[in-house]
Amino acid sequence: MGRTSKMLLAICLVLILVMAFIYQAVFKKMPNNAPVSNHDSLWMGKSADLLPQDTSLSSQQIRYGYELIAHTSIYLGPKGKVMQITNGMNCQNCHLQAGTKPWGLNYGSVAANYPKFRARSGTVESTVKRVNDCLERSLNGKTLDSNSVEMKAFVSYIHWVGADVPKGTIANGSGIAPLEFLNRSADPVKGKILYTTHCSKCHGNSGEGSLDSSGLSYFINPPLWGKSSYNHGAGMNQLSKLAGFIKNNMPNGINYQQPFLTNQEAWDLAAYINSQSRPNKDISKDWPNLATKPIDYPYGPYADSFPQSKHQLGPFAPIIDYWKSKRSTK
Repeated sequence: MGRTSKMLLAICLVLILVMAFIYQAVFKKMPNNAPVSNHDSLWMGKSADLLPQDTSLSSQQIRYGYELIAHTSIYLGPKGKVMQITNGMNCQNCHLQAGTKPWGLNYGSVAANYPKFRARSGTVESTVKRVNDCLERSLNGKTLDSNSVEMKAFVSYIHWVGADVPKGTIANGSGIAPLEFLNRSADPVKGKILYTTHCSKCHGNSGEGSLDSSGLSYFINPPLWGKSSYNHGAGMNQLSKLAGFIKNNMPNGINYQQPFLTNQEAWDLAAYINSQSRPNKDISKDWPNLATKPIDYPYGPYADSFPQSKHQLGPFAPIIDYWKSKRSTK
């Protein structure tokens, strides 16, 4: 190789290192903004028919993990046959189709992005911590030991579901699709009318949900508020998350291709549901850096002067503009 070629090769290597440095700097500062993979195709989760059926320990863990997610209350609910540590809801009441439905709060990108820094805790979290967060918050329960058979099964299944997503990327269609913010406040009064019309026949007039024939599990129709629902520290208690979930998944059977509700209706319905009473959780240690708290997080304190009511229901444009101006002056 000639001297000129060696110099060109050296320059190329330097450029690659510089680009890698920029990539790391950007995405480590913004851990929830990993690049989206497969822009042109929507990630589709594996069906239960594809669960590995061999007798290896790893396959057994994956199958048990599926069972725990699809039928959590049978194993871990108030009358669970393994432990009694949750409220009777199942993981798949929120992570639809056992965490495989596009825009149904699926697990597609979990394995690809954990461990990662999460601003809510201010720490780097593992998949184990993330699972325990859901148990404590969405299922208003207790945590599992990281070495327990159940935790290993949860993690094995979640990693199996997302095995095809490249490390450090977000699968197109994973999680919840973001909804455009309203130019008004979300309206719980309008939401109540929508709930009575479209939701009460499955979730009950008082949001109590409907137990299946066994009397042990809310297999399809979970409680949306009250003592058996998610507590006020759960992700679904954040307005934008619940509204986005509702838009592409509710009423039951709806998908992103054929939504039933308008964006405005989804926001109003979410406002009504999340204005109802639910179990409390100590969230005093959440968001140690208040500047990273989402603009629609419903509980203070905040790093701005907007009242709690604005953070709960909006309109959110003034809060967004405030933070944009704050960052532009730095």
